[in-house]
Amino acid sequence: MTRLNIPLSVLNLAPIRQGEDQKQAIDAMVELAQATEQMGYSRYWIAEHHNTPTLMSSATAVLINHTLANTKTIRIGSGGIMLPNHAPLVVAEQFGTMAVLYPDRVDLGLGRAPGTDMLTASALRRSTGKDPVYTFPDDVDTLLKYFGPLEQQGHVKAYPGVNTDIPLYILGSSTDSARLAAKKGLPYAFASHFAPQHMAEAIQIYRQQFVPSRFLKEPYMIVCLNVIAQESDEQAKYEMTSMQQFFLNVVRGSSQPLSPPVEDMDEIWTEHEKYAATSMSSYSLVGSQASVRQQLIDFQDQFDVDEVMAISYIYDREKQKRSYQLLKEIVDNA
Repeated sequence: MTRLNIPLSVLNLAPIRQGEDQKQAIDAMVELAQATEQMGYSRYWIAEHHNTPTLMSSATAVLINHTLANTKTIRIGSGGIMLPNHAPLVVAEQFGTMAVLYPDRVDLGLGRAPGTDMLTASALRRSTGKDPVYTFPDDVDTLLKYFGPLEQQGHVKAYPGVNTDIPLYILGSSTDSARLAAKKGLPYAFASHFAPQHMAEAIQIYRQQFVPSRFLKEPYMIVCLNVIAQESDEQAKYEMTSMQQFFLNVVRGSSQPLSPPVEDMDEIWTEHEKYAATSMSSYSLVGSQASVRQQLIDFQDQFDVDEVMAISYIYDREKQKRSYQLLKEIVDNA
């Protein structure tokens, strides 16, 4: 039987919309968290990106704390903290503090990539020694220790942090991250919303190689998907052109705000750009509620994941909320 009644969650990059400013982007981020909390979404994650003028998600911990302060029950976390940019002790202290302020509501998703270009990554580097990208597995272990019981700590301790047991999630877009999550017995979130190429293989590796741990007895697989649900297929395809423009910006290396939908994308992109942008977003649920439901059934028939994390690049805020509502109704009525 197809498993549709699964937890749903949200990923947000806090994009600036065309015609809006930085503060409005942050306000929209909080507004969406409040709306999806009311809908019954399980968690709301905020990304980390740097040197990107159209995304507000650089100081991720600050945004998470701000969102926690303006919500009541939904779990808020990072999708993710890019560990090469941060000393594990600082991360543990920041998230430990939030866990004290907002008990049992904080998630920590961890990524290996810097979340930016290489020049900016160099400016963010926390040391000039060994590249922290390669120390990622050890840094994960360090964080697990910092959040663990007092008797397992060394001389350096994270205060607050000790005994908070903040849940850690390994984020990834490759098979390497799948192997790491499996080896450490941690939940795994795959970024198929922009890097779908290795998703099927990564899911298989994670499940086959998973080693039970004190954190997790069985594999827990989260997949992030682009979701654009509207009242009709035609409306959804129209709204989808905002997402297509977003990925076109990535292909072109340009920095345009999240743009309103357009009637014809072929007037904007070349065939080569269309292919590149479309391949990045190939795992997307787009259409009417009935169409999205069938697409989700097809996806679950193939992958049977434990949780779907939805990201919706929709220009109109109310239509974005409506997309999340339609998706939640699909799951609730399964």
